[in-house]
Amino acid sequence: MKLHYLQHVPFEDLANIAGWAQEKGAIISKTLLFKNEDFPQMSDFDWLVIMGGPMNIYQEQEHPWLIKEKRFIAEAINNNKIVLGICLGAQLIADILGGAVYKNNHQEIGWFPVSLTKETQKSPIFNSLPDRFIGFHWHGDTFDLPAGCVRIAASEGCSNQAFEYQGRVIGLQFHLESSTESIKQLVQNCGHEITGGKYVQSAKAILAQDSYLPELNKTMNLLLDNIYNKTYLTI
Repeated sequence: MKLHYLQHVPFEDLANIAGWAQEKGAIISKTLLFKNEDFPQMSDFDWLVIMGGPMNIYQEQEHPWLIKEKRFIAEAINNNKIVLGICLGAQLIADILGGAVYKNNHQEIGWFPVSLTKETQKSPIFNSLPDRFIGFHWHGDTFDLPAGCVRIAASEGCSNQAFEYQGRVIGLQFHLESSTESIKQLVQNCGHEITGGKYVQSAKAILAQDSYLPELNKTMNLLLDNIYNKTYLTI
């Protein structure tokens, strides 16, 4: 398995996805967009993972690499790659597939429940996940579900928390990959975004709830195993 990931800022890398991929013996490569690195050839990877970042998908003047990134992600989808987008990554996929991306009614920052939809029962990738679990969140934008996508999950503060497209393209608005260190990095680098709100926890509360991490990562491993066993192995 050859896994390539797109990283938008120095402090949001693969986190716990890296450990899972290493256990599978994956060859891991990356494009650091904040360093304007080049994208690989389509033949160089099987999986594409698109990480989060504090920028918005429509800030192309501030971050010109977004234009090339969107083209690259679209090409990966058209080449039947496994594509997993997390937070900003999910918004980029939604935009590419024709869904509008815009500011959500609520910020979601912290630990909040995520519930799977009834449609999830038909998905071999998601149907073995818990119906409800605590996810880690850090976003202000949301998206409309693109045509042809299956809505997978929702939360009280955000109706579109996850979607699946053609059985190989997955968007997660919330985070499953988080580690203690990756959460500390978010608090350190994006703590100014914690400005209060119904679904915004304080930095102290966020860091104090790391007891959720084992279950979070167990859910992540289950999801990635399902993608690997039920999608990747059939390529």
